[in-house]
Amino acid sequence: MSERLRRRLPLSRRRAVSTAVTTVLVGGTFAGLLSVTGTPKPAAAQTATPGAAVPAPRSPATPRAVAPSPVPMATGPDTRAHAPSDRSPAARPASAPSVLQIVAHPDDDLFFMNPDISQTIRSGTPLAAVYLTAGESNGVNARPRDAAAVRADKAGYAEARQNGIRAAYSEMATGSRTSPWDRVAIPTAGGGLAELDTLRADPKVRLVWLQIREAGSTDQYRPHSLNGLWHGLVDTLESQRSSGTPVAADFRYTKDEVVATIAGLLDRFRPTFVRMQDPSPGTDPKTGRIRDHQDHLYGARFAQAALARYAELPGHPRVGVQNYLGYPTSVLPHTLDPEAAGDKLRTLKTYAWMDGVNDCGTPAGCGDLKVAARPTGRGWTATVRYARGTSTSWVQRDRDGGLHAFSVLDGQLAAWRKPAGGGAWQGPTLLPGGGMDSGVTSVSLPDGRIAVYGTRTLLAGGPAGYRREVVTTEQTAPGGAFGPWRSLGTPERSDAAGTSDISAPAVAVGADGRATLVLRDSLRRLTAREQGADGGWGPWRVLGGTDVVGDPVAATDGRGREYVFASTVTSVLVWARHVPGGPLTGPAPTALPPTTVALSATPVPNGDGVRLWFRKPASGDLRSADFSGAAPVSPVTELPGGVAGFGPVSGGEGLLAVRSRTGFLATAAHGRTGAGPAWKLERFLFAGAPDAGTDGVAAIGLDGRLHWTPAVPAGRAVAAAE
Repeated sequence: MSERLRRRLPLSRRRAVSTAVTTVLVGGTFAGLLSVTGTPKPAAAQTATPGAAVPAPRSPATPRAVAPSPVPMATGPDTRAHAPSDRSPAARPASAPSVLQIVAHPDDDLFFMNPDISQTIRSGTPLAAVYLTAGESNGVNARPRDAAAVRADKAGYAEARQNGIRAAYSEMATGSRTSPWDRVAIPTAGGGLAELDTLRADPKVRLVWLQIREAGSTDQYRPHSLNGLWHGLVDTLESQRSSGTPVAADFRYTKDEVVATIAGLLDRFRPTFVRMQDPSPGTDPKTGRIRDHQDHLYGARFAQAALARYAELPGHPRVGVQNYLGYPTSVLPHTLDPEAAGDKLRTLKTYAWMDGVNDCGTPAGCGDLKVAARPTGRGWTATVRYARGTSTSWVQRDRDGGLHAFSVLDGQLAAWRKPAGGGAWQGPTLLPGGGMDSGVTSVSLPDGRIAVYGTRTLLAGGPAGYRREVVTTEQTAPGGAFGPWRSLGTPERSDAAGTSDISAPAVAVGADGRATLVLRDSLRRLTAREQGADGGWGPWRVLGGTDVVGDPVAATDGRGREYVFASTVTSVLVWARHVPGGPLTGPAPTALPPTTVALSATPVPNGDGVRLWFRKPASGDLRSADFSGAAPVSPVTELPGGVAGFGPVSGGEGLLAVRSRTGFLATAAHGRTGAGPAWKLERFLFAGAPDAGTDGVAAIGLDGRLHWTPAVPAGRAVAAAE
């Protein structure tokens, strides 16, 4: 291991070489030092900026069981006033987009992250997928009806799943599932070995197999698992090598070594965007069981810890993060239109080896026959849903007409500013304090200041210290710096009770300047804290609601009346403050049809009420309804000529912005005349949700930069964005 990496990345103790690694020549460089980049297609939008030396590999060894060493992690924002971070824009050159995915099992990415994966590959963006466990299950690669006659072979089943993943990615990238891969063993920063596969026809597509033992059960007690390692039930977790892997020796990892291994891969691939699973999926209130697979949950927490460690390294590209909902999406309305769902299903059928043709040339089989029994999963191929990052309220106008935009990069709040009068966007500036979760919301206060709200994850203090809480920061004066972060706590009793499952906050500000903060708790109801006249915050109180899902949204109309909306599986609930300073009442049923859960709300142009935006399930079509009080005052409006896609609809004054079926940002002018929007595609992939306002549309690209599409004045031709 190079001395440079020793200084940059704090790792567990170094051990001498005891295992030989076969190094082969791939794409003109040594596999142990593989660094493949590509030039993505240019984005058709103005961007505001937020290298790639690869460290020498560490020599592997077979570690013996030792007690895990402390894991240094960010503990959250500090208490000082926010000055610009020392990691300033000038110190960090712009980076081309690059994506790293971290999942627990082979197929988690195909079920829960596609079509984002296929869109990334088609865009030419470099993509690396990391599989934490071997996914060996019980070792039986068979449909349930055939399982009794098949001998268990965990190494063979792990290989079959790898073969299926390689076939699926080959097909997405080249159109042929048999496109060849170059497979090599690489040392990890945690002292073990991993397999690195590079698609020969498209070296920007890479797969990394850590081959750690899986739990073998969704929620049963299995101490030899990522769950057990996280909680200290075992000191080390062993490998489960697949048959046919170039990794020639077994190994074991401590908790710290798993974190170091993932952080080392981040340092190797240097992504600008990370996809990962949901570290707080919640529990069933009746049974107390987690709603997702334990490997999904704890694999995501290991990824969080690694990202926190990696964020401390100087000079790396800034990283945005997207979390994906797993098993809980089964009971929610489908988000994908038939065409997108069909494409996703075809990829899963390739992974599942549905046709049985042995074109991979191995006895283990060419795919996952367990999945072949039900390639749709539990409706998973008809949907994709972000667990965080759905707010469309992260851009605000200040009193002078300037604009401010906010996102999260490297676990810190990133802020951009566009001065009044047509100046260019400036930034980002990273505000001090780490641990911020993806997805923040912002509000303008009556005195001209701006406030930002979000959640942060606290990782210090071992497993018992894991929790999420709401935090806020606001400008000390209009146009001024942001003050210290303030914790508003959490309504949750403990992480053990509900896996810290809280939504992103929504905030409504009354005419008197007092804010009401609402979020969904792990019992699937809304809770709130309200600001008093002295600026202090009252206690958490339950607003009610049953089976609430997703993130709530809030808006204040032109008359100072406040509205809060939250989705259920079958409809939408509304709370309203009819008189400024009066009580927030609800929930009231809206009688709206089912939505795809993601909502957004904006004041209506005449000031009397708010407009709720949402999508029709299983189609991607856009819908809206107006409210003035606790019930709709308009019928549901359908917007014909849609661009499908999924996720929130951002509707500003005369502007719409959505994620299209292609994954690109789609923008359009709109009215309520019944005419279909004339959509324009901005050809770049973006994170989270767009924000459409009076002046234009903002989106954060996978490169971590702010992309801005200005509004076109009425009567002028549409010009290509810079």
